[in-house]
Amino acid sequence: MSTQAFSEQEKIRREKLQKLRDAGIDPYPAALFPVSHYSADIKNNFTEEKKDDFAHVSVAGRVMSINDKGKVFFIKIQDKQGLIQLYIKRDELCPGEDKSFWDNVVKHGLDLGDFIGVTGYVFITKTGETSIHTQTLTLLAKSLKPLPVVKRDEEGNVFDEVTDPEFKYRQRYVDLVINPSVKETFIKRTKLINSIREFLNAQGALEVDTPVLQAIPGGAAARPFVTHHNALDVPFYLRIANELYLKRLIVGGFDWVYEFSRNFRNEGMDRTHNPEFTVLEFYVAYKDYFWMMETTEQLLEKAALDVNGTTDAQIGDQTISFKAPYPRVSIYDAIKEHTGFDVSGLTEEGLRDVCAKLGIHTDKTMGKGKLIDEIFSEKCEHHYIQPTFITDYPVEMSPLTKKHREKEGLVERFELMVNGKEIANAYSELNDPVEQRVRFEEQARLLERGDEEAMYIDYDFLRALEYGMPPASGIGFGIDRLVMLLTGQPSIQDVLFFPQMRPEKQD
Repeated sequence: MSTQAFSEQEKIRREKLQKLRDAGIDPYPAALFPVSHYSADIKNNFTEEKKDDFAHVSVAGRVMSINDKGKVFFIKIQDKQGLIQLYIKRDELCPGEDKSFWDNVVKHGLDLGDFIGVTGYVFITKTGETSIHTQTLTLLAKSLKPLPVVKRDEEGNVFDEVTDPEFKYRQRYVDLVINPSVKETFIKRTKLINSIREFLNAQGALEVDTPVLQAIPGGAAARPFVTHHNALDVPFYLRIANELYLKRLIVGGFDWVYEFSRNFRNEGMDRTHNPEFTVLEFYVAYKDYFWMMETTEQLLEKAALDVNGTTDAQIGDQTISFKAPYPRVSIYDAIKEHTGFDVSGLTEEGLRDVCAKLGIHTDKTMGKGKLIDEIFSEKCEHHYIQPTFITDYPVEMSPLTKKHREKEGLVERFELMVNGKEIANAYSELNDPVEQRVRFEEQARLLERGDEEAMYIDYDFLRALEYGMPPASGIGFGIDRLVMLLTGQPSIQDVLFFPQMRPEKQD
């Protein structure tokens, strides 16, 4: 049986908790607290001329500072908009002879981190600070753990944020309280998703849901997580992509469908990869990848403006412009430019020789597509800082993509590179069921060679194609990476509320 070890501060807070209960004060009351105003709205709109509009306010928040002046307390609370000061006078809070509430709660019961609700009227102190002259105070929740101490300026801005990743990512709930800029990152994330939804809905697209548990993990080249369905006694996979289900809906008669999809890939973790991540995919009938490039430019221009008010985004020292149009470079031209090798006509062995000369590690499981992908990833990708469409991939790299209408051995595909990383991947979709079966069979041979990222054969998807799918174009956006770009964050962990971490060691 484990016993909880308390710090000295935690012991003191638990003693205060018991004293409050002994005094008949519920430290966790059930009743709702009626909030009428928020901090920034009050501070931005209050003037002496408008004081009648603020004669009766009700606010609630977390105690962030306490200044004990004896019979007067100055307390700052933090709500969803920021900080506001409370002016609390003993004889106004407790006007009668009984001062026990003042002594038990305000004087001896409150700690930093507690939640309180107050009513009163707004005024400006002699030092010029918009404050609430408190007439009633309710303890709403007692905090039993002390918050990390950070330094703030007069406006409440933190200037020595807690930056320890172990703390920030594992205890995000505290990170959000003490580091206001973190909250802004996640507000911008929601603005981005809302902006994309508005763009797609305005075009007549339909938002849909597709399965997370899949019998066949299809739609991407990735290693899946495996689970087991007890009732059916069969293995299931957490989805690596939702592509094949969305294309089934195109077969079914929808012309434009989209989904914000939580995907799972059982692979490495680094500053741009998390095992669980968010992707936007959409598929549009009767379109091709040229149309999709233009649509992508329009979508990203709008999203940047909606999130930041400008098409420019700042990442470290780099200013990235999402203003259309974006350059278009074929993958073979990119490799030739940055390595000096023309790999367009090479066999698998020829590609292995190039990899050896470039110092790129290979193994026997890699086919032509994987080898070309490695060369581009290692030697080219990082050069593309401004948004650039890398186009016209070899057919071996793209088993779900339509063959190029003009260039033998290539497919109609692009990846959007920004700040040296792939942000989006799009095709003119392969809708020939005979050709799709051949491509899946080639992937099956790669699986047999030991390539754990090769695609499985999805026979139901092939059956759907045999009923007929109109020409279509589809795209997948990495939402987390896009948030990183638009908020200037260097790591994917900084744009996920709760990134995956190793299990915490228990003392």
